[in-house]
Amino acid sequence: MNIKSNERSGNKVTLVVEIDKELMESGVQKAYMKARKNIMIPGFRKGKAPRKMIESMYGAHVFYEDGLEEIFPEVYEYAVIKQDVKAVGRPSLTDMDINDDGIVTITMTTDVYPEVTLGEYKGLKVEKAAATVTDEQVQAELDQMAQNVASTETVERAAEMGDTANIDFEGFDNGVAFKGGKGDNFDLKLGSGSFVPGFEEQIVGMNVGEEKDIDITFPEDYQADLAGKAVVFHVKLNKLSVTNVPALDDEFAKDVSEFDTLEALKADIRAKAMEKAQKQIDDAFEQACVDKAAENTTVDMPESLVDLELDNQMERFGYQLQMSGYSVEQYAKMMGGDLSTMRNAFRPAAEKQAKVNVTLAKIIEVEGITVSDEEIDAEYEAMAKQYEMELDKIKGMVPAEELKSSLETRKAVKLIVENAVATKPKAAKKPAAKKTTTKKTAAKKADEASDEKVEEKAEEKTEEKTEE
Repeated sequence: MNIKSNERSGNKVTLVVEIDKELMESGVQKAYMKARKNIMIPGFRKGKAPRKMIESMYGAHVFYEDGLEEIFPEVYEYAVIKQDVKAVGRPSLTDMDINDDGIVTITMTTDVYPEVTLGEYKGLKVEKAAATVTDEQVQAELDQMAQNVASTETVERAAEMGDTANIDFEGFDNGVAFKGGKGDNFDLKLGSGSFVPGFEEQIVGMNVGEEKDIDITFPEDYQADLAGKAVVFHVKLNKLSVTNVPALDDEFAKDVSEFDTLEALKADIRAKAMEKAQKQIDDAFEQACVDKAAENTTVDMPESLVDLELDNQMERFGYQLQMSGYSVEQYAKMMGGDLSTMRNAFRPAAEKQAKVNVTLAKIIEVEGITVSDEEIDAEYEAMAKQYEMELDKIKGMVPAEELKSSLETRKAVKLIVENAVATKPKAAKKPAAKKTTTKKTAAKKADEASDEKVEEKAEEKTEEKTEE
């Protein structure tokens, strides 16, 4: 083969390649052997027609396009990989010329990896909140733990708020049952606010086996056919039960944990919640740092690179759906669209991630980031331990080059984050109260504005000193 032309324009390269006659002939012969079994020529059994006979009937070059497909991997290897053309996606054939000697010249165009110019990626100033855990959060966790071990018992008395009432009910609008207004053996927690206002309150006082008509007026913002209507629900109380939630004391702590006191349990809940909150903040900070570095990068992104990331995101999402028993097609239909609609919805995220990817790749190159064989082996062992799999199986599932690239990317992210400067999040501005503007109030506003500017300057200087 011979490269007659190699021209780059932006993110595209056009290659003109002359293919040896012998190589092209081998591809054409393979194409003929595959195609002839489906070709019938008068005078020959199906699949037995000679190549020359078929070419005389359908044209001398009838097998050339399929023949090129047969040898394309070899053409690609020579014209793209060996010429160090960093192609993205599959090249497209734009022209094929066959001369009288049977020599084929093809013109193909391919997207190539873009030129990437890094902006600031060290010393980035990124907001980072402080991890906090409130008493209310700790209490909510304790309450949930108590609910998990709570017991239920049936009672024979008048219904009270907090009870669980098992009821049959049916709603009537002017004596006619309406759609969606009926239920049997429905467990309703009285006081939960699950039903329309006024319903649960009228269950209170009923005894098991009692039937009652309840007058209800639907809210004005309810569904159109019932909004604002006065209706009647016929209700029967089948069963009444109460939930016995244990007291939150030292005995409770001993029953549900390894701790002897409630205070020790609270301290453990707080510590774990703080650890979780800190991880969430650290992860958000890391992502914000990487996103900012990518925002500072200048690159003319080829569509094929975005499409490649889009394919990856769709594949990962499809895998997650499979775990829930759905296909991507089913999900798209449930959302009122199709695969094309879904791809369009994913595209902005893919564009953003593609820019992050090229930014990190460029940082790896510029910083000379490398990964040793020992680091790769250690990662394989960690993965085997994490997934409780044999080491050889993990190595068979994850290629070494793929793992190496992942580790290099992690190092690039770590470099960005460790060199970033965490700043305190700016407090949200309070909305100004409406005032009647007079000469006096206008003057007062001017003074307040001046005071605010002084305060802002002071805060900026304090932040600068803190960052230093």
